[in-house]
Amino acid sequence: MITDVIIIGGGAAGLCAAVYLKQNKPSLSVRVLEAMPRVGKKLALTGNGRCNITNKDINLSRYHGNDVGFCEYALKKYDRELCESFFAKIGVPFVFEGDKGYPASLQASSVVDCLRFAADSLGVITHLETKVTGIMLSGGNYKIIADKMSFLAKNIIIATGLFSGGDRLGCDGGMLGILKKADYKTVFTSPAIVQLKTETDIVKQLKGIKVDALVTLKTDNKILRQDYGETLFCDYGLSGPPVLQVSREASRVKENLKISLDLMPDKTFSDIEENLSFRKNNLSYLKLDEFFTGMLNKRLGQVILKLAGCKLNDEVSALDDGKIKKITSIIKDFSFNVTGNTGFANSQVTAGGLATSQFDSKTMMSFTNKGLYAIGEILDIDGDCGGFNLQWAWSSAMCASDAIIGRSGK
Repeated sequence: MITDVIIIGGGAAGLCAAVYLKQNKPSLSVRVLEAMPRVGKKLALTGNGRCNITNKDINLSRYHGNDVGFCEYALKKYDRELCESFFAKIGVPFVFEGDKGYPASLQASSVVDCLRFAADSLGVITHLETKVTGIMLSGGNYKIIADKMSFLAKNIIIATGLFSGGDRLGCDGGMLGILKKADYKTVFTSPAIVQLKTETDIVKQLKGIKVDALVTLKTDNKILRQDYGETLFCDYGLSGPPVLQVSREASRVKENLKISLDLMPDKTFSDIEENLSFRKNNLSYLKLDEFFTGMLNKRLGQVILKLAGCKLNDEVSALDDGKIKKITSIIKDFSFNVTGNTGFANSQVTAGGLATSQFDSKTMMSFTNKGLYAIGEILDIDGDCGGFNLQWAWSSAMCASDAIIGRSGK
């Protein structure tokens, strides 16, 4: 039996494509091949289990890749409003916290369930624990080898993602390897939206502390990227939204990489110096170990004082102008050498993938293999943290689906 469309990968993009295809052309036969025991395993964990499903500020500046313009057509035609309507019809209304969109349930698992329920009700056939090991042309159709089974399809959609999430989520990048053997060009892959490792002597002392900071990633004093928000000190390095946001560039620089925290970005150097002098004059009855109490996290303040060469048992009155200037410098530029990241298994998305030059941006179809489509993370398009990657999954899935529907009518 020849299936009209076989979707390889039952994640966010794959499930969306399956439902969209059957909603808009019920006569199409659609199968989903998923390597894991259940679909949507990675999707169920997104947004710390809350599923940051989209963003109000979808624009090209929030996406990355060798040719970012590739995603413009799909993101504009299949925009947030269209995706919101699609999800409302399957039982997932959106709510927004600022620009970030979430399912009203605030449960990522419910998004998976509603996609799964819709797919089942529309007649999508899902094959679980079915890992694809090969694809070949067979009489004008595609033959898909999966373990001891094989399938024939008129069209195939590659929606497997790449490495982010690791083997536990079925993200081993195997399909990228299969397509490379078929002479598809790829772009270097690296973890993005991932925690950063630093020298640990200081961060270990601050483990568990969160601060609002302007985070700057730089190499040889050249700023690569900045972001502001809650930053978390960990025993291995740094985490938190701004760290995840700048991490993409960190994965691609191997030497002289630093991450700097401005702990008081709303104040100038002079403002802080003046404030510290004021504290010195008014808190002379304290020892230095309590100097920052009420102003900064106490443990963080003590680490800053020690880095400035102060002795915590000294009186506050012992601070001189030189020490105040040094303390201010650390507050404005609390820097760490970056030694790496926590790897693909801990990353939310993979940068790189299939070179987009091999695909039509208006259909997601391969230029060399008619009827073969790639969507979502496997393409060399990745977005910032904040719902941008899921929006790309939805938009690219709908784009490919409409192209298949259009071709099937001829």
